[in-house]
Amino acid sequence: MKTVNWGVLGAAKFAREHMARAIHEAEGARLHSLATSDPAKAEGFRAFCPDLKVHASYDALLADPEVDAVYIPLPNHLHVEWTRKAARAGKHVLTEKPIALAAAEIDGLIALRDASGLLVTEAYMIVHHPQWQRARQLMAEGAIGRILHADAAFSYDNRADPGNIRNRPETGGGSIPDIGVYAYGSVRWTTGAEPVAVRSRIARENGVDVFAQVMADMAGPGGRFTYAAMTSMRLPPRQEVVFQGEGGVMRLTAPFNAGLFGEAQLHLFRPGQPDHVERFPGARQYRNQVEAFGRTIREGAPYPWSLEDARGTQAMIDRVFASDRPLAD
Repeated sequence: MKTVNWGVLGAAKFAREHMARAIHEAEGARLHSLATSDPAKAEGFRAFCPDLKVHASYDALLADPEVDAVYIPLPNHLHVEWTRKAARAGKHVLTEKPIALAAAEIDGLIALRDASGLLVTEAYMIVHHPQWQRARQLMAEGAIGRILHADAAFSYDNRADPGNIRNRPETGGGSIPDIGVYAYGSVRWTTGAEPVAVRSRIARENGVDVFAQVMADMAGPGGRFTYAAMTSMRLPPRQEVVFQGEGGVMRLTAPFNAGLFGEAQLHLFRPGQPDHVERFPGARQYRNQVEAFGRTIREGAPYPWSLEDARGTQAMIDRVFASDRPLAD
């Protein structure tokens, strides 16, 4: 097995606490290098990876011939630029979501991926979690019958941190780019459906959305169904996704931050049958993501989340922003 040498662009807190550790621990992967202009920021990474190589600039890391793949956790507005630069440097690329801030921006990345033959994709980790893989399987098997409705809720409160990049318009902040990708993309991935009509109500502070309520009509292999979603950066923490079908209900707990928000569980409620619960206490979606990435590079194994998948979610996000209508008093 060829070990994939990974480089990380920027000493982001999320990278230090989650993805860099996942790379370091994943089978077939090596956390090789970090790019940061502040040596002090590298110490948190060296605490668990003492032999980490540190580059003083992003360009220097991309020029390192030992680096095979690059993970990009930069602020949202920098994702397209540095994904493009990394791929042009001959690196496989895993970029944090959202990989772009408009669907049309992803078209160029798809063309670059196809021309280079590299794996270039978005770090949409939930598709690597067995909770979501099981939900997709059950949906395809018709475990709840024909789907009629789905709803998703994802919220947290970061009003006390106004300097956070999620609260700043110039860095592509807002609840929709940050967590709408999960509320919308997870339902798209599980059902194979796309929106045919979208309506939204968005509340903003300082130029970023802090609350969004979305209603949509979805159409997919299982037919048409209604969809509702709520995302917010100003409400107490909540995470839940529910699918309702003619034959029952499937409910997912801790669907996005499994293990951190709570235990990932899948509940099936079907008339005339005992309630069914599946638990996934030990699954590690970030490590699974890194290992799946490596298998695709080495063996050509199918990768469960493509740039086309990311574009579909971003297209839905674009429609959510475009359909914002204030409620009448």
